[in-house]
Amino acid sequence: MRRELWETTMPKIHPTAIVDSCAELADDVEVMPYTIIEERVRIGSGCVIGPHCVIGKGTVMGANNRTYSGAQIGVSPQDLKHVHDAVGKTIIGDNNIFRESVTVSSSTVYDAEDTHKETRIGDNCLFMACSHVAHDCSVGSRVILANSAALAGHVEVQDGAILGGLSGVHQFCRVGAMAFIGGMSRINMDALPYMIMEGHPARCYGPNVVGLTRNGFSKEMVSRIRRIYKLLYRSGLNTGQALKEIEKTVEECDEKRILMDFVKSSKRGILR
Repeated sequence: MRRELWETTMPKIHPTAIVDSCAELADDVEVMPYTIIEERVRIGSGCVIGPHCVIGKGTVMGANNRTYSGAQIGVSPQDLKHVHDAVGKTIIGDNNIFRESVTVSSSTVYDAEDTHKETRIGDNCLFMACSHVAHDCSVGSRVILANSAALAGHVEVQDGAILGGLSGVHQFCRVGAMAFIGGMSRINMDALPYMIMEGHPARCYGPNVVGLTRNGFSKEMVSRIRRIYKLLYRSGLNTGQALKEIEKTVEECDEKRILMDFVKSSKRGILR
């Protein structure tokens, strides 16, 4: 009876896996063969860590996450400024899927006081095989990175965005909520929320109507986004003029506020 109780309240760890004594695993976590879980790692309930994976130092993972063969999550950043053997931060939410050979880097640590930064991923995201999230990135919820899509350091990807296969995002760029980035695109400036961006470098092709509809946007909401798109991209106005015209002619709504705030807060400029 005691043996049965012990088996139901301990993580299922394969004998070939290496789990640091300081790691904290919920009782129902499963760790598959030849996986390494390093120090200061916390893994929440229902997680399954696949074979040949590495969960790097300082990673905090929520509930019901799944990693597949060869995934490297929260490992040391590919940044020459990172202090050797320092422990960065990687914070991961719930219900995320990391497919084969996905890599997620921890935050870069420049000095002993550099403790406030983190690489962060929200909930319900899908990272397809060989996709990459670099150091100090912020990825929202319901985000999809298709095969071999890559985020450079300090990139922000907002909720519901989708990045096509082999697409790349430059350092410090932002990808707005529910934006759709076409495959093999180069994102070197901020990609507006709700829009389709594609190309090398990418340009805007209009609202992501299919994605917006799937996310419950009404026809009226999509229509307002179309009007904002036309003023920004098809009116012949520069960005400042277009913003003034949007302010005057488009009724107040969440879509308008989100788009206006995104453009106004852009540091790299928006993709045209």
